[in-house]
Amino acid sequence: MSWKLTALGSKAEIETALARREADDAWDEAIVLSAFEIAPDRPDEWQLDAYLEDKPVQFHRDALRALFDRSLPRLKAQQLPETDWVVESQKGVDPVNEGRFHVRTPDHPAPTGAGLVDFVIPAAQAFGTGQHETTSGCLAMLEAMKSQGVIARNIADIGTGTGLLAFAAMELWPRARTIASDIDPVCEDAVIGNALANRIPLGTGRGDLAFTVAEGMDDPLLAGRAPYDLIIANILAGPLIDLAPDFAAALAPRGNVLLSGLLTTQKKAVCAAYLRAGLRLQASLVRGDWSILWLRQRYRG
Repeated sequence: MSWKLTALGSKAEIETALARREADDAWDEAIVLSAFEIAPDRPDEWQLDAYLEDKPVQFHRDALRALFDRSLPRLKAQQLPETDWVVESQKGVDPVNEGRFHVRTPDHPAPTGAGLVDFVIPAAQAFGTGQHETTSGCLAMLEAMKSQGVIARNIADIGTGTGLLAFAAMELWPRARTIASDIDPVCEDAVIGNALANRIPLGTGRGDLAFTVAEGMDDPLLAGRAPYDLIIANILAGPLIDLAPDFAAALAPRGNVLLSGLLTTQKKAVCAAYLRAGLRLQASLVRGDWSILWLRQRYRG
């Protein structure tokens, strides 16, 4: 991509902008967004970059401005060398330590601490390298579920991105049958490549990982492997609410659902949707502005 449009805003404004982009089914996929804080001593000042293949026109500026509630100043346009700016934006990020899990890009050496489970997740177009608060929060919640006695023999990771949360679940429940899915076909190569790099066995048996490209639960392979003891979905609040009945229908009795990708302000609406579907909140975590929810099926809706 050869051009970049830049907007500045608060952390809350830019996280809201990213959530709106994900919820916009009509969004132009050629506009790739990346966001970060400007400096460690200014944690509330963030920058949103929109990477483009061609020189920005009014359409691109309007699309970016529509993500914000306020009028933005003139957007800064910059021409860039030809490279994959999604990958570049993720290079050099620090490793994440979350409980027993250590997640790093190939730029960093393996950890030396005993007992750590090391996952190498390269920078890629697929979401989920571990640095985002929703992903690290899900790693923490998976460990909490395991420590509180959850038994998972059949697992689905919906909207898997890089496959990281599926890999973590397989480490915690190594004899489970696990399937990962994503609506984005680019994730297939990412998940398979990451599985091979992390010695995750591929297949359909116990201890293996299967993958399918699917929208939500609408897939013969996902349907055929139900019911699930554990469904993981780190996506966005809107799709999570829409998927509540489908997740509930695909759960085994007393099954568990791990949700994230929702802002703390969206927790009430998400929990209400799952309560209507027959699931009650078991536990929750807050990471920054994001909620991580563990829900358990109490009855059939």
